[in-house]
Amino acid sequence: MGPMVLAFGLAALAWVLVVGDQLRRHRPAWHWYLAGYPATALRVALTWRKVALLNDLTVTRRPARGLLGDLIVKGDPLRPATPRLSFPRANRIGLTATVRLHAGQTPLTYMKAADALVHAWKVHAVRVTSPERGLVLLTATASDPLARPGLASAPAVLLSALIGVLETGGAWVMDLRLVPHWLIAGATRSGKSTLLARLITQLAPQPVALVGIDCKGGMELGLFAERLSALTTCRREAVAVLTALVVDMHDRMHACRTAGVRSIWELPEKLRPVPVVVIVDEIAELYLSDGRRESKAEAEQCSTLLLRLAQLGAALGMHLVVAGQRVGSDLGPGVTALRAQLGGRICHRVNDPGTAEMTLGDLNKDAVIVAQSITADEQGVAVCTGPDGGWSRARSHLTTTEEAMATARKHGALTPELRVIDRALAALEGDDQ
Repeated sequence: MGPMVLAFGLAALAWVLVVGDQLRRHRPAWHWYLAGYPATALRVALTWRKVALLNDLTVTRRPARGLLGDLIVKGDPLRPATPRLSFPRANRIGLTATVRLHAGQTPLTYMKAADALVHAWKVHAVRVTSPERGLVLLTATASDPLARPGLASAPAVLLSALIGVLETGGAWVMDLRLVPHWLIAGATRSGKSTLLARLITQLAPQPVALVGIDCKGGMELGLFAERLSALTTCRREAVAVLTALVVDMHDRMHACRTAGVRSIWELPEKLRPVPVVVIVDEIAELYLSDGRRESKAEAEQCSTLLLRLAQLGAALGMHLVVAGQRVGSDLGPGVTALRAQLGGRICHRVNDPGTAEMTLGDLNKDAVIVAQSITADEQGVAVCTGPDGGWSRARSHLTTTEEAMATARKHGALTPELRVIDRALAALEGDDQ
């Protein structure tokens, strides 16, 4: 009887392991709810007091009897009071728990202890936020949702692009109607160009005009030339195109004023001008000067024109997406002024702390620290801001060169004609001749 029971037990164990492995691969959420969450919740409950004590999350309550300095007069021990932790609640990628702070405590102490919580609970990451005064929300992620990201779904909306997946498992969407202008930073091979390619492939089927400014000879945005209403490959051309867009912007202002509305979206559809998305790859090429008077003048013109588009363009259907490897104050005061107008921020891995600070520092200091922790192996991973003022780690969907070119060819017939830009470029060619 004994050998039979042992054999049955081993067979049952093998079945559980096989089924568990299949669940982990094909139904990770089910595996987490059935096996991962119970074990992790128990681990949280058992380790909380010790982790809190070792990481200075407790408050010492001195006994009622008198003390002389820190010497205990009558042998009564000092009693550490552990903060009250709620029972962990499961979600599809981890769990959450709230902590009620003692008087005098701040969320900063818990942020410093986040790494200790990760190791004690054996999870991928712990995010610390404070939803209201006196409370801290601990959000634990069981595994890295960006390691093998699937592309979440999102409804097709004009000027909205499904970029990839957030660390919460939700869709990463860039909605230009909600956040009209964006700043994207990232070092070489960090995923910045992939993100721009994904953005353009999402906008290509929509009735919008795409204008590319790529002063690296058009190596990146040139893949989409068939779908771009204009593509500039040098700063002189960029000045002409931006000047034309500012002229068009004033024409749109006049149309709105005549119709008695405050944005083009309030105009009748037949009178509404086509939305324009200006995509700038490598912003530094527009701001750097070689010292010549002509070069300085062009840089100043680019700075002024971009700033005007950012300040006035949102209600007029003109949107900026500005990308660069290096975004710092050393490029001039114009970059700092432009940054203030770019409400959407995305920061990939960067080579210097200044760029991460320039991209995210004025919005959230914690996001800067997280962005600086992105490694070279995490291509496509970035820290992005949300419309609610928060931030999240995210990963863009990979768009290959072949897919980019095929998308441009497929939707090339949808490319709107921007006559004001065509005239500006024709005049520039006439001056060269």
